[in-house]
Amino acid sequence: MTNTVFITGATSGFGRAAARRFAEAGWSLVLTGRRQERLEAIAEELGEKARVHTLALDVRDDQAVQQAVEALPADFRRIHALINNAGLALAPQPAQKVELKDWHTMIDTNVTGLVNVTHALLPTLIETGAGATIVNVGSIAGQWPYPGSHVYGASKAFVKQFSYNLRCDLQGTGVRVTDLAPGIAETEFTLVRTGGDQSASDALYRGTTALTAEDIAEQMFYIATLPPHINFNRLEVMPTRQAWSAFAIDRDE
Repeated sequence: MTNTVFITGATSGFGRAAARRFAEAGWSLVLTGRRQERLEAIAEELGEKARVHTLALDVRDDQAVQQAVEALPADFRRIHALINNAGLALAPQPAQKVELKDWHTMIDTNVTGLVNVTHALLPTLIETGAGATIVNVGSIAGQWPYPGSHVYGASKAFVKQFSYNLRCDLQGTGVRVTDLAPGIAETEFTLVRTGGDQSASDALYRGTTALTAEDIAEQMFYIATLPPHINFNRLEVMPTRQAWSAFAIDRDE
């Protein structure tokens, strides 16, 4: 029987790269995203390599998520891996300069959306049993603070703790849970965060070697294909050229 992976946020970045990586290995794909035209494009691209089922879906809508999972075609209902990738960062300004709606959007997507999808798919993952895998895409921002991270970093800290707590509750079911926490990666992430500011995105990645979406997709695939008795609780992945800086100190002039 072919394994099936369910990937949220599959229309760009890590999610799209993950769809390609799993398709190369012959997995069946359930791909979700809000942009129907992008879903259709990736389904057409990968259709010769793998069976693909697409869902135009906003993970923030719990009822829509539940209905979509319940309506999965029979050939796609046995989920072996869930890649909770849908998420975003907004408003890199200091907290006191950020609009509240941006905080709500990050919480609704990065926290509520992840919870909605996970809750809807837990029964089928438990039914799949040994080797079933949940990969929650966190961030180094969930562990290490930096200016302008405010709610984004806090939402990724939730991802880390939620992953750990799921591990406790799922012990004995065979279902594995990993918090995959990337560092700086060159995707559409910064364009979204800055409202489409290409110069800001270019400046962030200029002169260094960031991770790629394919780098993270490879880690997702590795985690999902580990022997069933192995669980990575958390995998923090940073480019070699990224590390920590000194503590900021406020000084009198």
